[in-house]
Amino acid sequence: MLKKTKRFQSISKRSGLYLLGILVLFIVIGVLTTIKPAYRLSSEAITNLTSDIDSSTFLYLLGMENRVFKEAYPDDKSMPKISSTLLQVATSVKPNDPRSLLGNELPGFSEFDRRILIAGEGTNYTNLPIESSPPLEDVLKDREAVVDESETDENQEAQEDKEKDEEKEVTPTTGDRDVVYIYNTHNRESFLPHLPGVTDPNQANHKEVNITKVSERLAQSLEKNGIGTSVDDSDISSIVNNKGWGYGKSYDASREIAEEALATNKDIQYVFDLHRDSQPREITTKTIDGKDYARIMFVVGMEHVNHEKNLEIASELHHLIEKKYPGLSRGVIPKAGARVNGVYNQDLTENALLVEFGGVGNNLDELYRSADAVADVFGEFYWDAEKVDANAEGE
Repeated sequence: MLKKTKRFQSISKRSGLYLLGILVLFIVIGVLTTIKPAYRLSSEAITNLTSDIDSSTFLYLLGMENRVFKEAYPDDKSMPKISSTLLQVATSVKPNDPRSLLGNELPGFSEFDRRILIAGEGTNYTNLPIESSPPLEDVLKDREAVVDESETDENQEAQEDKEKDEEKEVTPTTGDRDVVYIYNTHNRESFLPHLPGVTDPNQANHKEVNITKVSERLAQSLEKNGIGTSVDDSDISSIVNNKGWGYGKSYDASREIAEEALATNKDIQYVFDLHRDSQPREITTKTIDGKDYARIMFVVGMEHVNHEKNLEIASELHHLIEKKYPGLSRGVIPKAGARVNGVYNQDLTENALLVEFGGVGNNLDELYRSADAVADVFGEFYWDAEKVDANAEGE
């Protein structure tokens, strides 16, 4: 009985401290909203101040007022420790996450201070996509490129044979409407197997043999699935150079092009920005049914209002791809904060996706297989969504 009494007193004391904290918070908010604008804290400052607080703390406080939150998350019924919460606010160090401490102390370790929304096969904090930023002069440098046309022709023939087998089924079509728009912000990103003598991933760039070929193949495959698709062929790297910008301004240049496309074609429903990763071949390759595929990964910028919808689409496509092509998708990662773009022009539409296709070690044959696979899955996704919309309108 004595133990229960002490436990009750302890819980009451801690609950009282939390309630006192809430009361102080309301008073502070009241003061901040009545003082002159020049002295007020911006919403961004408040967000940064509270971003390091564990979500379980807020969940517990909500549960104190509405038991629905406790029932929805039965594992989070315990009261967070006040000392841990204060430590997180004061130092940005999370006791249960050593990355928050090491990331500030070890050079380069902050690269691991990122989130993974959905981890595909083998995906962890050590092999997330590398957002390289080579000097623009290296990107624009002329290099020799070699493409084994026999391999790509063989892959194309296999795809055509598959399509002949499927011709018996009636395929829906968008007609003359291009509902998918594809562009490449880093359009010169190329692949080491096609660049003789090049071994540095930062130098894997070419004006013709690059990620744009994957965009063209994806568009062709989408068209064969009845989905009208347009591909932008702008040389973003040259545009950036002509404007006197650095490579880091590539998204500003591609934004202008994407905005114009959306303004001139109201039929566009989905926007894809294709890239290639700088991770090595062993991370970006998957063998499925005896054939090598270049793995893909979805990247979603979190610093814009559309990010929840973008995350929803990326997550659904990941699961659909995993169901039909196990291991092809490396997952979905959200990006925000310092040293990353955080938007990736995905604020232009709620149906925008940035997709990493393979890495520097993949060849076009593997990339084309992946483009065909993604088009196959996206075709099912698109037409299922169209059926749902049609049924909803009918009701």
